[in-house]
Amino acid sequence: MKGFLEDANYSIGLLDEGATLADVIDNCIYEHTHTGKKAFYVGDLGKLVRNNIQWQNVMAPIKPFYPVKCNSTPGVLEILGTLGVGFACSSKSEMALVQDLGISPENIIYTNPCKQASQIKYAAKAGINIMTCDSDVELKKISRNHPNAKLLLHIATEDITAGEEMNMKFGTTLKNCRHLMECAKELGVQIVGVKFHVSGSCKDLQTYIHAISDARCVFDMAEEFGFKMNMLDIGGGFTGSELQLEEVNHVIRPLLDVYFPKESGVNVIAEPGCYYVSSAFTLAVNVIAKKTVEYDKLLPSGVEQTRNDDEPVFTYYINDGVYGSFASKLSEKLNTIPEVHKKYKEDEPLFASSLWGPSCDELDQIVEKCLLPELSVGDWLIFDNMGSGTLGEQSTFNDYQRPLIYYMMSFSDWDEMQDAGIASDTLMKNFFFVPSCIQLSPEERFSTAA
Repeated sequence: MKGFLEDANYSIGLLDEGATLADVIDNCIYEHTHTGKKAFYVGDLGKLVRNNIQWQNVMAPIKPFYPVKCNSTPGVLEILGTLGVGFACSSKSEMALVQDLGISPENIIYTNPCKQASQIKYAAKAGINIMTCDSDVELKKISRNHPNAKLLLHIATEDITAGEEMNMKFGTTLKNCRHLMECAKELGVQIVGVKFHVSGSCKDLQTYIHAISDARCVFDMAEEFGFKMNMLDIGGGFTGSELQLEEVNHVIRPLLDVYFPKESGVNVIAEPGCYYVSSAFTLAVNVIAKKTVEYDKLLPSGVEQTRNDDEPVFTYYINDGVYGSFASKLSEKLNTIPEVHKKYKEDEPLFASSLWGPSCDELDQIVEKCLLPELSVGDWLIFDNMGSGTLGEQSTFNDYQRPLIYYMMSFSDWDEMQDAGIASDTLMKNFFFVPSCIQLSPEERFSTAA
């Protein structure tokens, strides 16, 4: 069946009505406490189904193309493949992953702004024709290695609130589009559309209005050169919040209806990544070491010390860090607060604490300062919203071992898949039933699935 690897080495736990994801986490912690205390993920694949339904209800007919770099785990890619989602790939390995799912080349776009010639050749051989371009250097490279390429001109957006410098890093100016079209005409390369991207941290939705208006200008410009334009990619930046999705739709829908009406034949697509996967994954980590430190070392510069000197301050080291699941912490602020798994009293004192990864590297700080009850080595911490930017290719620094992933789905979400007509006997082989009060070892999970 399209969308499912025949040799996929994983299983999906099908939860009965009495079981919750919290139960699954409890069971997994119980197992790991007795077998090795490794970090692990619990992935609720039903979230992908629900998020896709929400997308169709709010954003249709804009077709989603999922950026594989967000989370390239097989369970995610296979579920999204069966839901009919397209894929935005940034490398040869990502294109190969998606091809192995049986996804047609028409549903794959190659979005890396700085492509290797060898990977352009790979895309050409695989029949993946749609790719983005924002410079004459890329244009010439593509013309030499992929004569049948169909290009989306990547235009820059001007979002001052999210950092103009970052948004101008990739994407060409409106003024330069004419030069690129002249080059494309000389080289015999097809330009078929426009792409832009608005950051998820953008607070000013007017940025979408400016971007869509600019895209319309590029389409008009393309007509002068005889290019047949049929695609508009409005990028990513969708956080996963239904409210944000509705706000964006409220802003862009009237403009799309005017500038790119249905009768124009322009296909509008988007690249929601975090939207699909961020809230679907929870990470559990274990405290492997503990130190008492001076309080003022935890304070940012310029902040006065206001605590009692007799109160202890703790630094905890956990078995995952920025060279693993918290890699995105190196470039952006962590957007999740750790939750202590063990039960503690409501009036139990909280202490200033910091969390560090296991590498002993000064960059491996996960949380600079938070308030936690006093923890012991062996205690567990839970991080929600860990599905995006944490489960791609990861470092082998310091013998880092990738956490195990336990995929789950509720019966109600499974029913939604059946109602959508994408469930089959082939798919069912990946599922096993999880009663609400049972402990399953990883070996038992796979033998049950088989």
